[in-house]
Amino acid sequence: MKKIGFLSFGHWTPSPHSRTRSAADALLQSIDLAVAAEELGADGAYFRVHHFARQLASPFPLLAAVGAKTSRIEIGTAVIDMRYENPLYMAEDAGAADLIAGGRLQLGISRGSPEQVIDGWRHFGYAPAEGQTSADMARRHAEVLLDVLRGEGFAQPNPRPMFPNPPGLLRLEPHAQGLRERLWWGASSNATAVWAAQLGMNLQSSTLKDDENGQPFHVQQAAQIRAFREAWQAAGHARTPRVSVSRSIFALVDDRDRAYFGGGNAEEDTIGFIDEKTRAIFGRSYAAEPDVLVRQLAEDEAIAEADTLLLTVPNQLGVDYNAHVIEAILKHVAPALGWR
Repeated sequence: MKKIGFLSFGHWTPSPHSRTRSAADALLQSIDLAVAAEELGADGAYFRVHHFARQLASPFPLLAAVGAKTSRIEIGTAVIDMRYENPLYMAEDAGAADLIAGGRLQLGISRGSPEQVIDGWRHFGYAPAEGQTSADMARRHAEVLLDVLRGEGFAQPNPRPMFPNPPGLLRLEPHAQGLRERLWWGASSNATAVWAAQLGMNLQSSTLKDDENGQPFHVQQAAQIRAFREAWQAAGHARTPRVSVSRSIFALVDDRDRAYFGGGNAEEDTIGFIDEKTRAIFGRSYAAEPDVLVRQLAEDEAIAEADTLLLTVPNQLGVDYNAHVIEAILKHVAPALGWR
């Protein structure tokens, strides 16, 4: 059995060819798609965060709205770039969204990927400490977030407060019990997957990772997942971790599907560079008739290793079509693979 959700980047463009032409469209359609996905029986509604781009950028109002409109589906991010985040303010926002959703928030965070502007986090008021990189800064922000989400007091109370305080040091409010165990780290390398396991975070692995040995993407990703689980066990954590992978998967069941995705593009892994030094491997997309798709996906080692699969959706094609994409996987593919 696998949890199956969708992952939306929330693209919008004023182009007449787009069904998502404004930021308002992207936000409101994201809520509608989450509601539709829940009605179809999907398990998760996840959103990517990018700054300085015509995409979803401010996750917590959206997550709170989705949480208020749904009752069962997991809501989450994949991922929030921690280079841009004040971890204490983030803990308050995340706590509020999780309480509104009744404890369904799955918070995916990461050191981030190349952004639209040079060192965009500097415009948000952040800079690495001397001798550190922006990735070091992101991991430090993540560690602070993990710490304050424990819900333990750390701030000295004012002896003459406006309102009476509880005894002892004060914690951030609102506190969402259990949210710390629902943090995920988006790891591009095996080393950061191990680091996440040591700190007790779940693992999110996307459609790209550092190319560490030249093997096919899904083989490298499966090895990353196994390294994560080994590090988790070695760290002695009491609970069982979760692991998600994301994929672009389209079951060709009608003429719309064939028109959009039947061209056979992106059926092989590709190699590129995500910065001047990091060679990355980008996983293939899947688009085929359901019976062919089932055979192809059965050979994907990383999907087999993961407990959660996030389907990246082409959100600019509109809510109705994306609900159809999700339903086609749930109905025609997942049962044949034993995911349902």
